[in-house]
Amino acid sequence: MAANKAKQRPAKLSVYLYIPNLVGYLRVLLNCIAFSNKTLFSLLYFFSFCCDAVDGWCARKFNQVSTFGAVLDMVTDRPSLVFLSLLALDIASHWLQMYSTFLSGKTSHKDVKDSTSWLCRLYYGNRMLMGYCCVSCEVLYIILLLIAKKQTEDLMNVVVESLTQISPLSILLTLNIFGWLIKQIINVIQMKTAADVCVLYDIEKHHKA
Repeated sequence: MAANKAKQRPAKLSVYLYIPNLVGYLRVLLNCIAFSNKTLFSLLYFFSFCCDAVDGWCARKFNQVSTFGAVLDMVTDRPSLVFLSLLALDIASHWLQMYSTFLSGKTSHKDVKDSTSWLCRLYYGNRMLMGYCCVSCEVLYIILLLIAKKQTEDLMNVVVESLTQISPLSILLTLNIFGWLIKQIINVIQMKTAADVCVLYDIEKHHKA
């Protein structure tokens, strides 16, 4: 019986070669090239972002869902050029959420039905809202990259200057900033609630000892 289970268990190498993970490697590669050309980088980065939906579909279609793939997907979702502090918040928030998910015995970090935050429940429970916020973040970063005249230019000044000019660009920026702001609030709440789960787990483990 044990031998049969061992035969059915996928080899370690095969997990690395899952189709959604191969898509993830491609996304990492696309994010690492064309830094010297803002337009090319923006196009490749947006294409990489679109591949986020592809790897998830492949994982479900070919029954190749894996923990490694989930972590790879979270890492490749984050840009490496802008807002380093927000990048750190985003990664820390999702890592804590993923870890607390394992401690709680859940199968998905998006399972927040028992979350104490109504905003987190609304965010993960409504795919349109989550999609809007995620797309807003990516599009906002790409727009700022394109309209900044120099790489060293203060992005806050770029935003303020663009918003003060009544134009289609200012309207687009406003819509994206609103979704981006919701996403940052979610990151903070998610990190706090996930940290609470980890702390409660330690307390319960101490009491059982």
